Amino acid sequence: MIEKNFESEFVFRASRSGGKGGQNVNKVSTKIELNFDIPNSALLDDAGKKILLEKLKNRIDKKGVLKIVSQTERSQLLNRNLSIEKFYFLMEKAFKKEKPRHKTKPTKSSKEERLNSKKIISQKKSGRRADFFNE
Repeated sequence: MIEKNFESEFVFRASRSGGKGGQNVNKVSTKIELNFDIPNSALLDDAGKKILLEKLKNRIDKKGVLKIVSQTERSQLLNRNLSIEKFYFLMEKAFKKEKPRHKTKPTKSSKEERLNSKKIISQKKSGRRADFFNE
C-alpha cells in the first residue's frame, strides 16, 4: 500500500507563512498545503480508504480531503518535500498493525508495597485521632 507513488494525486497550494525569514516572509509564498482526496483516489482500494478515513479523521475535512501543512522552512521546495514526507509517515502509521496488549497482573512485591504504604498511612492517621475515653 505504501509502496505506491501517490504524488500524481497530490494537490499543492502555496501561501505566505509566518515564522523566520524576515522580509522574505512578507513577499514569498513558502507555506505549502498538501491536499489528498481520499474518496476519489484511484490508487487506494475501498478497505484502504476506509482505514485512512478512520485513522486520520482529525486531519480530514468534510469532503474527505487529507490536508497536510508545512511552513517550517524558508523555501517552497523544502516545505513541499517536507509535506510529502509527512504524508508518507502518516500513511505508514495508519496502515501499521498494532500489537494487542497482553494484560499483566501486579507483582507480589508491588502488592506488598501498596499494602505497607496503606498500613503506614493508616497508623499515621490513627495517631492523629484524640482518645476521648482516656481523658
